[in-house]
Amino acid sequence: MFQYDGMQMNTVKNKLLLLLLCASALYSCGRDFVSDENRVIEKGIWNTANKISFTAAITDTNLRYSVYLNIRNAVEYPYSNLYLFMDTRFPDGRIARDTIDCTLADYDGRWLGSGIGSVKFNRFLFQKGVKFHQKGIYRFDFQQAMRVNELTGIQDFGIRIEKEAAR
Repeated sequence: MFQYDGMQMNTVKNKLLLLLLCASALYSCGRDFVSDENRVIEKGIWNTANKISFTAAITDTNLRYSVYLNIRNAVEYPYSNLYLFMDTRFPDGRIARDTIDCTLADYDGRWLGSGIGSVKFNRFLFQKGVKFHQKGIYRFDFQQAMRVNELTGIQDFGIRIEKEAAR
């Protein structure tokens, strides 16, 4: 029988951790994120009164950006899509509102996205080639707009803003 003593097991764990860190660093090379945040929705219940907010500091108004939305839903989610209201607060205080429709399942009811088991992950390209015209802090407030007060089955929601490569 093969046995590890405590010292050898710690060495194996350290090597595995180092390998994971290296893989993560290689994966993120070439990507320049301004923001990449996700929020857990407590108990998978998103009340219409609960806004999910994110901020992003924009320092370069000459670049173009891609904006993605991250959604993790349980397979028990009762709808095939998710409607959202997004309020963008600009550094000068102005606010703009968008309505967003994210498709989570196809016409046959098969879940889109990735994941094995009871939770599916989707990353939606919301906007590409966005130019932020003001330097400063932008705030993004999201509210579910599904015509039910308590929406069940959405586990996490997030936003990712990344700089696009120069053209």
